[in-house]
Amino acid sequence: MRMICLALLAFAEAVALREAAVASPVQHVLVQMPLLVLAGFMAAWDLKAPRGWAVPLLLLALTAFLFWMLPRNVDWALSLAGEAAKYITLPLLLGLPLRLSWPWLGPILRGFLKANALSMLGVLGFLYTHAPVRICNSYLVSAQQDLGFAFLYLAAALACLWAIPVLFGHPRCGPLGAAGCSRCGA
Repeated sequence: MRMICLALLAFAEAVALREAAVASPVQHVLVQMPLLVLAGFMAAWDLKAPRGWAVPLLLLALTAFLFWMLPRNVDWALSLAGEAAKYITLPLLLGLPLRLSWPWLGPILRGFLKANALSMLGVLGFLYTHAPVRICNSYLVSAQQDLGFAFLYLAAALACLWAIPVLFGHPRCGPLGAAGCSRCGA
């Protein structure tokens, strides 16, 4: 029940940021949209999906992610129809399927998805900072460049965050032996 309340709180915060999303692409793409995904992710916290559904759910989540990553669709999300689609699809077609499929993904696939996310953030950051024309027609070129730098900062922060367990061990596990973690055996 607590996670449902947190999901509703994240969704309400995303709706409250409607005016800020119109004013700033950083608020729109890096605050409002992730809050909507988080709302769907948290709403599915206690749900379990069968193992056979993991790949189709992951493909659904990746398709929704790729759709909303395109600058044209970010512009469309500021219209009434696009905004309604954003409020429905990000929680239900990205956050929820991602949460249901994530426990079934192996460490190699999780690492691949994280590395792909970092590379996409880097490419988008480069694209938004170096494009000679406006990519998103709803925002100014200076706001577009701010979004590009925010993408690059986010990529660097996530790379550091995801490298900590690799370099220093997982914080919930004890020292690693030949059989894995001494506490949990992972």
